[in-house]
Amino acid sequence: MLTDNNNMQTIGTREDRGKAIAEKQGQIIRINDQSYKVKSQSSDFLYDVNSTEIGWKCSCPDHVSRGVQCKHIFGVEFSFNLREQVKKSIVIKPVTVSDCPFCHSTNLKKFGIRHNKDYDIQKFYCKDCQQHFSINIGFEKMKHNPQAVTTAMQLYFSGESLRHTKESLKLLGVHVSHQTVLNWIGKYTELMEQYVNKLKPQVGDTWRADEVFVKFSGNMKYLFALMDDDTRYWIAQEVADTKFKHDARNLFHDGRKIAGKRPNTLITDGLPAYHDAFNKEFFTLKNPQSKHINAIKLDGDMNNNKMERINGEIRDREKVMRGLKSTDTPIIAGYQIFHNYMRPHEALKGKTPAEACGIKVEGDNKWITLIQNASQQTKFDSTSQQTQT
Repeated sequence: MLTDNNNMQTIGTREDRGKAIAEKQGQIIRINDQSYKVKSQSSDFLYDVNSTEIGWKCSCPDHVSRGVQCKHIFGVEFSFNLREQVKKSIVIKPVTVSDCPFCHSTNLKKFGIRHNKDYDIQKFYCKDCQQHFSINIGFEKMKHNPQAVTTAMQLYFSGESLRHTKESLKLLGVHVSHQTVLNWIGKYTELMEQYVNKLKPQVGDTWRADEVFVKFSGNMKYLFALMDDDTRYWIAQEVADTKFKHDARNLFHDGRKIAGKRPNTLITDGLPAYHDAFNKEFFTLKNPQSKHINAIKLDGDMNNNKMERINGEIRDREKVMRGLKSTDTPIIAGYQIFHNYMRPHEALKGKTPAEACGIKVEGDNKWITLIQNASQQTKFDSTSQQTQT
């Protein structure tokens, strides 16, 4: 295979030439995971390469006239695969009992079952310190079993009301009030929120922001949300009394803190709150400079349809809730966790937004896995603070 370094014309297969394009810096401009611009090898012209339901499409003559997979598409595929390999995956595994809480020995054996009123817990025996113990990580002192608690959360955030969730739990032999279900949601949402906000999702370079009105005790307020365009990961949210006088800088600041970076492109409507906050939080003279697109339309390339979908999810959830009671309600944060970590999306080929960001939650019950890890992290942080003081 021969290569001319001046114009990068490579003699070989289209796949070989695509690999050469991907390996040379500046040849491929990524808009998002579905859209790219690839520089022509004989001029400064940029070809559009887009992902469709039937595969990649390129605007170059080779692909348009012959219908073959051109070198530009091969180049995009190589570039995409290289970027996926670089991503650092975070795997959150179910917590298992590995050592004794008294002497930290791993010389353990199972020692029967502790029968509670509503569920059973495995007992252990430490052969070194001869202590008996049982561990119920994240659900200590809970009257009802973890399966019932997490089933309630799954039902509620999937669209059931508190009272319908209560009735469904009766089929599992769990008799609780709708207020108990709400208490569970509040307790574990707060626990998980502190944990997941410390994770660094591998979001893309294009973010979207939008606002939707929500009733709180009959009063109209606005929920501002920030979402990654590539993965649909709901990065940050906040509630405001008004949208026209609201300062969205806190929303952007939280998003930058959670993602660990600023976006290259921010897509919003023309609300002045976004323009001012963008200039304060994301604007920089350093390259690559962040760009704010605030002239969106109902259709075409510059629409905000992806953000409207998440607004629709919130609106559907609000109908079941019949309005929220206070702005500090755990319901919104809980739904954000459900959206990111529990709900598969067809547009992501069955993945959750978190999985698309390189965060995988393992286990048959992802709620339990998150709660266990969040509980352990909270205990670790508390122990570290006590040690430092």
